[in-house]
Amino acid sequence: MKRLFILLLCVANVHLSFLNFHQATIHAQGWPADYGGVMLQGFYWDGFADTQWTHLESQAEELSRSFDLIWVPQSGWCGSTTNMGYTPKYYWNQRSAFGTEAELRSMIKTFRSLGTGLIADVVVNHREPVSGWFGYPVETYQGETYQMLPTDICRNDDGGKALAEAQRQGISLSANNDTGEDWDGCRDLDHRSDNVRRIIRAYTRYLIDDLGYVGFRYDMVKGFSPEYIAEYNQYARPQFSVGEYWDSNANIKNWIRNTRGDDGQPTSAAFDFQFRYNVRDAINRGSWAYLKTDNRLIADNQMKPYAVTFVENHDMEYRSASAPQDPILHDTLQANAFLLAMPGTPCVFLTHWQAYKQEIKLMIEARRLAGVTNTSTYTTRTSLTNYYAAEVTGHHTNLYVVVGKAGAVTTDSPAVEGDFQEIVSGPGYRYLVARREGFDHAWLDKASGSYDSEVNVRARALTTNSNARLVYTTDGSTPTPDSPSIADGELLHLTQSCTLTLGLVIDGKVIDTIQRTYQIVEFQPHTATIYCRPLATITSSWPTINFYIWTGSNTELNGPWPGKRITETEEINGQTWYRQTVNITSQRRSVNLVVSTNSGSPQTVDITGITQDAFFIIKKTTNAEGKYEVNDVTSTYTAIQDIPEAKTSDATDEPLYDLSGRRISAKKLHRGMYIRRGRIMTK
Repeated sequence: MKRLFILLLCVANVHLSFLNFHQATIHAQGWPADYGGVMLQGFYWDGFADTQWTHLESQAEELSRSFDLIWVPQSGWCGSTTNMGYTPKYYWNQRSAFGTEAELRSMIKTFRSLGTGLIADVVVNHREPVSGWFGYPVETYQGETYQMLPTDICRNDDGGKALAEAQRQGISLSANNDTGEDWDGCRDLDHRSDNVRRIIRAYTRYLIDDLGYVGFRYDMVKGFSPEYIAEYNQYARPQFSVGEYWDSNANIKNWIRNTRGDDGQPTSAAFDFQFRYNVRDAINRGSWAYLKTDNRLIADNQMKPYAVTFVENHDMEYRSASAPQDPILHDTLQANAFLLAMPGTPCVFLTHWQAYKQEIKLMIEARRLAGVTNTSTYTTRTSLTNYYAAEVTGHHTNLYVVVGKAGAVTTDSPAVEGDFQEIVSGPGYRYLVARREGFDHAWLDKASGSYDSEVNVRARALTTNSNARLVYTTDGSTPTPDSPSIADGELLHLTQSCTLTLGLVIDGKVIDTIQRTYQIVEFQPHTATIYCRPLATITSSWPTINFYIWTGSNTELNGPWPGKRITETEEINGQTWYRQTVNITSQRRSVNLVVSTNSGSPQTVDITGITQDAFFIIKKTTNAEGKYEVNDVTSTYTAIQDIPEAKTSDATDEPLYDLSGRRISAKKLHRGMYIRRGRIMTK
C-alpha cells in the first residue's frame, strides 16, 4: 500500500497525531495499550514566559507535528503571577500565572483541532487557603456551590501543626488522619470526606467536559490512597491519566494496581521513575551499562502499557547554582535518543526540546516509522561502560538504538546484529531499522525546520528490493520516476531554503514519498547588554550587585555562584543601571541571569532566555521561595523606533535581526519587533 510521509506539512502531521489521539478515545480512563504517542512536558520551573498559553498556542502547528499530548501546569488561580500552580487556591477560577481562562480555552481548542490533547496538572492532595490556615473560597459552577471546610483537612496535617492551630482558634478538623504521606506546605485534604470528593469530582469533570483537557497528570499521589484516583477517573472519564508516584518502581506497580476501577483494570498510568534514574546514573556515573537493568516499569509486560517514561522534569532540572536539583549533567541528546526508542509513552522535557528541537523531531519520526508503542518489546544487545544497544520490536519493523560515548558509537562499531540500515545518527547515538519484506520507504535524515547554514541531508532507500532507486524534487512537487535520481546513502547539499521531496521507485512506480521543508537563515552573532537596578525602596538590601550568568548547556559565564560583582554602570533617564555585555553566538543563542549580592543572598528569580539588550528592575516583592521578583522593562528603556521602509536594495542598509539573532531582509518584514544597532525596532 502506498504510504505518504509528509513530516513538515500540517495536514500529514495532523493525521499522524490524530491516529494516536483517536485511538485513545475508545478508552474511558487509564492509558491505552499499544499507544504510539509521545508527550511533551510543556513547562519548566519558573518558565512563565515560555509557557504562557498564548506562547504555546503560537507554536501549535509545529508542536502538534511531533507531540500527541502536552502536559501543562495546573491552570487555576493560586494568588500570584509567579506561582507554578502547586499551591492551588481556586478550582473554577482559571486565571493563572500562564494566562487568562479565555487564553487557556483558545490554546486547548487550537491544539485539539490539530490532533494534540492537553493534559491538566491536577493538584488535589493539598490546597492552599485564601485566608489564614483554614479559609477556603466559595465557588459556584453551573448553579452548584462548592466550599471546603476546616473539617475537610486531615487531622494530622503538617505534622500536627494544623491541629494545634485549629485548637488555638477553637476550630475542628477532620477526625481522619491522612490516607497517604503528609506534606508540610498546604493543608492536606481528607479524601474520606464526602464534601472533598464531591468537589474534586465536579472539578475534574469540569476540566474534561468544559475546558476540554483530554487527561490528567495527578500531582503527589503518594499523599492519598489510590482508590480515590479510581473514583475521580471513573467519574470524570479522562482518556489519559498518569500519577506522580515518586518512589521505587515496586511501589509504583502496587499504586497502579490499586487504582483499579469497577472492571478490575487500572484507571491510571504512572511515571517510570526508575527509567529516569537508570539514564541519570548511566550519564552522571560514566557507565552506559546502567541501562541494562530490568527494574523499570517498561521491563514488566503487565506494567509497560502504564509506563510514562522521562529523563528530566521540573523537579530534577538544574534551576540555578543555589538550586542545582538532580539534573542529567551532560549527554542530553543520548538520554532523549534512549527515551524515544524504548517502549512506554515518552515524555520529553520542554528545555530539551528547545535545545535540540531538530534532533528530537527526527527521533520521534523514526519511532513512528518503526511503529514503536508502549507495549513494544525490547532486547538488550550490548551493555558496556562505553555504550548500550537495544533492539525494539515495532509494528512496522525493528528499531535498533545505540547510545553511549561519542567515540564508541560510530558507523561501524559496535556491530549491529542482523540486516539493519542507519536512519538517525549524532554524537553518541544511532538509530537503525531492520530490512523487512514489505517495509519500503524513502527516508531523509534531517528533520524539517530552520537551520543556520547549508543542510546536508542523507537520502535512504529503506527496502529489501535491490532494484529500488530514489528520485527527488526541491520545489515541493511530487517526484516522478523521471525526476532527478540520487543513490542510497548519498548526501544532498542544500544551500537555499526549499521543500525537498524524496521518492522511492520500485518497478517503475513511485511507491512512497517523504517531504521536508528546510529554511536556511544565517545566524548573526551579536552582543546583548543586560541592565539591572533595584528599586530605591530596597537599595539597602542590595549593598552589591552580582550577575550570575549561565547558558542553556549550564556553562557559567561569570564564574561560580554568585557570579561576578558588577561595577560598570550607565545613567539612563536620571537613573543608575548596573550593566554587563555578553556575546550571543551560534552556540550560545541566549543566556540566563540571576541577580544577587556578593554573599549570594538576597537573590532574584531566574531570568531566562535573554537574546538582546534587556532591562530589569528588582521589585520589593518575593515569591514563595523568598526570591525577589523582577519587572522586565526592556520595551520601556530600550530605544524603540519604527523601521523605515526598505529601499530598492538594502545591501548597504545596517543589519537587521529578529529577536533570535537571525539576519532578516528589511524588504520582507512582518509586523513585529527586530534589532538594529543593538536596539529594538518595530514594524
